[in-house]
Amino acid sequence: MIYAQTAMLLSRSAETTSDPLSEVLAALGALSVRGTGLKAAGDWALAFDGRARLKFVAITRGRCWLLLPDHPPEALVEGDVVLISNTRYTVASNPAVEPIDGMPLYASPGQDMVCLGAGDETAMIGGGSGFAAGAASFVLDALPTFVRVDRASPTAEAVARTLEFLRTEVGSAELGGSLVAERLAEILVVAAVRAFVATSPATSVGWITALADPRIGKALRLLHGDVARRWTVPMLASEVGMSRSAFTQRFADRVGCPPLGYLTHWRMVLAKRKLSAGHTVAAVAAAVGYESQSAFSHAFKRAFGRTPRGDGR
Repeated sequence: MIYAQTAMLLSRSAETTSDPLSEVLAALGALSVRGTGLKAAGDWALAFDGRARLKFVAITRGRCWLLLPDHPPEALVEGDVVLISNTRYTVASNPAVEPIDGMPLYASPGQDMVCLGAGDETAMIGGGSGFAAGAASFVLDALPTFVRVDRASPTAEAVARTLEFLRTEVGSAELGGSLVAERLAEILVVAAVRAFVATSPATSVGWITALADPRIGKALRLLHGDVARRWTVPMLASEVGMSRSAFTQRFADRVGCPPLGYLTHWRMVLAKRKLSAGHTVAAVAAAVGYESQSAFSHAFKRAFGRTPRGDGR
């Protein structure tokens, strides 16, 4: 019931990221990170290491500080949600408090809620999505290391509702509570990314933010929807109703690379995942749009510095 209600909320949210983002997360082996909670009072500070994952932190009561490398301290209050990617971070009652390592506190299976001090002046929940080994950069490189979710974004309702459900499930003794919390955490990451896309300035560069551009977003959906097709720039430009030169320039400005360069990059990332899953080189070459194994092998070696034989059969 909870999962279905949240999914309905997300389906009514901005649809600019729904297909490519979901497809990329699935193709790259996105893994749910369990939902966790913290209740704290007095002086406290917990440090967490940097990992190749998308993690959210949501303040459900009180206030605290978020400390990031090379970034001024961020004051967080009840209702704030932040998205953190591949960086270490600290949450603290005060930036001056010396942190302790927070990782061991959650290390034991089932240890999803941690309490510090006598009381719950501040409470928060966290969770997110990890990725299969070596597959995270395609997503993380397209996002800043820190995103504050705008409460006025089109997906704010979905974020708020999902947080309410997740707060109920974290630490719950109900049957299947941990599994539900994992799924809700995964949904919240997608909602947070959508909120970021919806409020990002037009000058933002990266394939994720480019999904909000009507024409470039359409081109990205076309490329991801049929990765094996022999796409050309004129074909894509015609599909989105632009001249070749205008489309090429706009795509590069929004995504950060030319259209066919982006397609090749995604094909190689996808190929690497398929090979690591045990698919044959011939099958993967065909699946990502190469008519010959030789052409595919050359492209793979240019991308990764080695032939695909080391990744598959």
